[in-house]
Amino acid sequence: MKIGIDWGGTKIEGIAIDSVDGNELNRIRVDSPKDNYEEIISTVVSLINEMTKGISEFTVGIGMPGSIHPKTNLVQVSNTKALENMSVKSDIEQKLGYEIKIANDADCLALSEAVDGAGSNYDSVFAVILGTGVGAGYSLNKKIIVGPNKLTGEWGQNPIPGPMDDYEKNVKRHCGRIGAIEVFLSGPGLENYYRYITNSKKTSKEIVTLFNENNSHALEVMDTYFERIARSFSTFVNILDPDIIVCGGGMSEIDNIYDEIPKRIIPYIASNFFLTPIVKAKHGSSSGVRGAAHLWN
Repeated sequence: MKIGIDWGGTKIEGIAIDSVDGNELNRIRVDSPKDNYEEIISTVVSLINEMTKGISEFTVGIGMPGSIHPKTNLVQVSNTKALENMSVKSDIEQKLGYEIKIANDADCLALSEAVDGAGSNYDSVFAVILGTGVGAGYSLNKKIIVGPNKLTGEWGQNPIPGPMDDYEKNVKRHCGRIGAIEVFLSGPGLENYYRYITNSKKTSKEIVTLFNENNSHALEVMDTYFERIARSFSTFVNILDPDIIVCGGGMSEIDNIYDEIPKRIIPYIASNFFLTPIVKAKHGSSSGVRGAAHLWN
């Protein structure tokens, strides 16, 4: 049996899948503690113990925000601040008494969709998370590509391709970087831009609803949003030219993305045509947890 853990900021989810046919056997979800590191680790360990109760043969994989530093083995670039610079892997292994595997949550999305998801018939899969944050993972021949710095796919931290407008030149990511892709394509990024344009506050879901109702402000904001996605996608298309782009996260539910981006991306890539499919993740919100389980493939 394969156990996968999807470790998020608000919830921690565990799944058990059959190692032969990939069928889901069990699923448990618990609230994620916020700021207490020991409490967070204890919650993860308790969930794993509950998932493996009475089972003799199993593997455990965890998908988490951030990654493990290749030299220090401490967590880096995590948006869960309590985990930053902590020895998460060894602390969990010490409590469990056996080895686990940990990967970035976007890498788990890529692996899940490459193994038995929307990218299963393709060699190279670039899987994008468009949600509260923005990130990506890259899979080649159903294996995660991580690189020596464990940074493959961290495209959301790159500056959006120019020329930047005045708004883009002045928006900072939480790390202080100006013009990072994440602050424009994330859910909060869309909300902030709507507030900038209209001087009123709406959630990303409300903005999309207004867009579908042909509200003039929402049409303007979403037109810019689609253009920013196209500009941002061009950065990895020009470098990796993946066989398929799979989108996950809450913002990936915006259906217009899949019609608009292929039309808008051509001016920003080194070609006058674009043939790459852009699709939703087959397993939806379950992709991350399934990918974590597949880390032992």
